[in-house]
Amino acid sequence: MAKVRETSSVKEFNELLDNSDSQLVVVHFSAVWAPQCKQMNEVLEELSKETEFVNVVFMKVVDRIDGANAAELTKKVKLLSSPTAGVITQQTAAPPKQDLDTRLKNLLNSAPVLLFMKGSSDEPKCGFSRTITQILNDRGIKYSTFDILQDEEVRQGLKKFSNWPTYPQLYANGELLGGLDIVKELVESGELESQLPQQEKLEDRLKKLIKRSNVMLFMKGDPETPRCGFSKQTIGILSEIGVPYDTFDILSDEDVRQGLKKFSNWPTYPQIYVKGELIGGLDIIKELKESGELETTLKGE
Repeated sequence: MAKVRETSSVKEFNELLDNSDSQLVVVHFSAVWAPQCKQMNEVLEELSKETEFVNVVFMKVVDRIDGANAAELTKKVKLLSSPTAGVITQQTAAPPKQDLDTRLKNLLNSAPVLLFMKGSSDEPKCGFSRTITQILNDRGIKYSTFDILQDEEVRQGLKKFSNWPTYPQLYANGELLGGLDIVKELVESGELESQLPQQEKLEDRLKKLIKRSNVMLFMKGDPETPRCGFSKQTIGILSEIGVPYDTFDILSDEDVRQGLKKFSNWPTYPQIYVKGELIGGLDIIKELKESGELETTLKGE
């Protein structure tokens, strides 16, 4: 019969792993003050009594369960203790990291007018950023922003990518216009507006955005740096399924963030679209996954 062992120190924990050989080790991190932990401890005790789990120690880590879910725990222990468990490759891994050049190109084309700056248009974090946003605001120019202070990889990579060593940097249709000095010169010569794309109706822009990729996710942040728990969970599920998708950071564009809520009559984020049609948010994605319909839905079948 298997046995549930308790460890109270890192040393004991490491010794348990070292002595487990090829046995499956099921690890439960618990807290005495959490009633869910007590429930899961009871489940582990019952599983340890099953003869089919005689070779299971209750860390090569192969899976995890969040919260109190007795059925899911039983299912995973049965699956991972089977003779074919060694061939299991599915894991809750982070999404594949995008090539930096690809990520930068996607960023540059995420909005018709895009400003890479320190802070945001509402809260600039340096004098140069404050001045350039004031210029754009005074002329009623609609633009999106990217806060380089939140992403060191983009901050350093964009300097080399565009061969422009300082910030802020202003882009129009994915092409660099320049920094604050260039923008000031364009204002003085009366050429600034002519260098920018014509302002597109928000509804037309939203229609293009939701069809930019077969699977389009509107989220807070991006796959490498999700900026809320719901977005992070959604990214994790999509990465598990393995269907290609594109994303849009709603924190970078308040017009899109507010406009898409009305456009699709869906008040929260993240939002996921397939071939331009709204599928829903995280709860819907979870339901589709549980029913086994998520992959076919994302493929538009």
